[in-house]
Formats: sequence, C-alpha cells, structure tokens
Amino acid sequence: MDFELTDEQRMWQKAVHDFVAAEVQPRAHETDETGEFNWPAVRKMGPMGMLGLNIPEEYGGAGVDAISAAIATEELGWACGSTALSIAAHNGLGTTPIVLYGSEELKQKWLPLVASGKGKLGALALTEPGAGSDLQGIQTRAVKHGDEWIINGAKMWCTNAIIAEYIITLARTATQDNPHAMSMILVPTDTPGLRVTPPEKKMGLKGSPTSAVTYQDVRVPAGNLVGEEGNGLRQTLATLDSGRISIGAIALGLARAAFELAVAYAKERHAFGTPIANFQAIQWMLADAATEITAARNLIYYAAWRKQQGKPYTQEAAMAKLFASEMGERVCRNAIQVFGGYGYSREYPVERIYRDARLMTIGEGTSEIQRLVIARHALAAD
Repeated sequence: MDFELTDEQRMWQKAVHDFVAAEVQPRAHETDETGEFNWPAVRKMGPMGMLGLNIPEEYGGAGVDAISAAIATEELGWACGSTALSIAAHNGLGTTPIVLYGSEELKQKWLPLVASGKGKLGALALTEPGAGSDLQGIQTRAVKHGDEWIINGAKMWCTNAIIAEYIITLARTATQDNPHAMSMILVPTDTPGLRVTPPEKKMGLKGSPTSAVTYQDVRVPAGNLVGEEGNGLRQTLATLDSGRISIGAIALGLARAAFELAVAYAKERHAFGTPIANFQAIQWMLADAATEITAARNLIYYAAWRKQQGKPYTQEAAMAKLFASEMGERVCRNAIQVFGGYGYSREYPVERIYRDARLMTIGEGTSEIQRLVIARHALAAD
C-alpha cells in the first residue's frame, strides 16, 4: 500500500503542525510541571476542526478522513503528550460512540458543543477498580425506571472526566432475557449523584487529567442511551479499535520529537574532540529510531486507510498500536541515552517525553492485550 499523502492531507498536516508548534509545544514543559490543562490552545482548536475530527460537518465537526485524523494526533503528540492524550480521548472515545451509535437528538445536542471549543470535552468511562482489560467484569449498573436510567457504581482512570461536558458510561443493563447485557449511557457531568475526583498523580501526562468517577443513584433520561440497549460491549470494542490508532499516533509523535532532539544534540555535543554524531554507537541508535518511526507510521496509516475504506481493521489497529507504542518507548529511552546525564534532567524535554511515552503500552489495551487480539486473528485465518 502506497501512503503518499494527498495534497489536501499535506496542507492539513502543515496547518496542524504550525498551530501546535506555536500554541502547544511552547507550553508543554509548563503543562507537565503544573498539571494544568492547556485550555487556551484547546479553545483555538475548535475552529480548526481538531475537536471534531470524527464528527460530520453537519454537527459542527471537521469530518476528516482517518489518515488525516491520525496525522493531527501525531502532530499533537510531537508537541505535547498531555494535550495529545486528552484531545485523542475526546475525539476517539468521547465523541465516536455518539457519531456512530447515538440518536439524532444526542448528536444535535452534544456534538456541536464539544466540537466548537466553546464547551468542555467528551469522555468515556470503562475501567473499574476490579475490571480493566476484562470488560466483562464491570460492576457499574444501570436500571431502567420509567423514562429514566438510574446508575450506581464506580469507574477509574477516566481521561478528561473533570474537564468533560459528559461521560459516556459503560454499565450493566442486565435483563432476564440477556443477563450479561451492557449498554452505553451518556451522563452529563452536572448530573446530581455523579462525583469526579481530583486528577490522579501520575508518572507522566500530568496535564491530561485522569480521575475516578462514582455514580450514586445518578438519574439520566432514557434517551441518553447511546446505541442499542444491550449492545454496549460490542460498541465499546469497535470504539477501542479506532482509539488504538490514535494511541499509536501519539506514540509516533512522541518518538519523532525525541528523535529530532537527539539528532540535534548529537550534532552539537562534542566528546573526544568531535561531535558525538560521528560515533557509531550513536549512529546506530539514531538509525534504529529512524527505521522504526517510519515502520510505525506505515502501520498506523495502513490501519487508518482500512478504517476509512470500511474494511475490517481490528487486527491492523492492534498491530499499529502495539508496534508504535513499544517503538516509542525504545526511541525515547535511547534519546535520553544520547543526551547522557542531561537527558535525565527535567530541564531537557526528552525526560518528559520518555515519561509520557510510557503510558502508550498500557492505555486503550495493554501490549499483552494487543498480542492476544493479533494472535486470535492469526489463528483464525485460513
């Protein structure tokens, strides 16, 4: 597959890169140090279409193709891992279920608001204290009572919860006919009984708030059901396929940033009377990084291409996420090695980038889960 970008995609890439280079990257260190979400930049993303990558134009979004969405996410990752993660979670997890499965009423009410930059963002709550990779283990329950859903339970590791207009919640909606049924339900964050905790203290991605969420007799209208009742698990898995392309793209952007910094430093840092770029040990690390970055980009673009062609892409998304996230960790680790002692200092961005990259092998399905997905497809092939 030839992934030569179209002229339109190249123009989009340049526009996004120029924007994040001016508005996001200069604040990346501050965002990490303070843990404050970069709202000033995010507000400006609405008119650009970056808050509605997957949202059709009739609902205020950009409705870009899947490769263009991956391009934007990569550029965000290059600029700031924290900002990239929140925007990717908003686009991939917080709006996609409404776009794909939501009623016309939900689309018209919520999508223009969260795409505009004038409101807050979208969020999706899946993980629970006792259920992460095993979504079958979730205990949060929603009971239909008249024209309302009543929700009780607890979620954790919910990206954007504290900066969200709503949280799409996966809950058990078991019936006598379907005792294992789960459904997605949209819960506005100002709903009584919903509590979002202060953000977790994390190793990296400190400017992307991650919170626990509790539901105590939370009541929302029956029309806040996203998709079909009992179809929530299938909808969630399909949403995660798309999200894995985004996580791979963030990892790619982080790796690219670390690589560019390592190349520049290797040229200017002298040892034994010559730039360290002249040493084979350094050259080999940079050569491996350049190769793996290119390979990851092609895997991501291929998965995105299959998505936009309407072809199955579960395995391809898992491959892209697995390789890109593990590649990102290696490249960022070696960038610190190129910098030596300076790379371990918080004064240099490679330290932050390395910490940010570490999550990518965990979020939206660990590397181990990706390998299970890939293996199942490989074993099922004729």
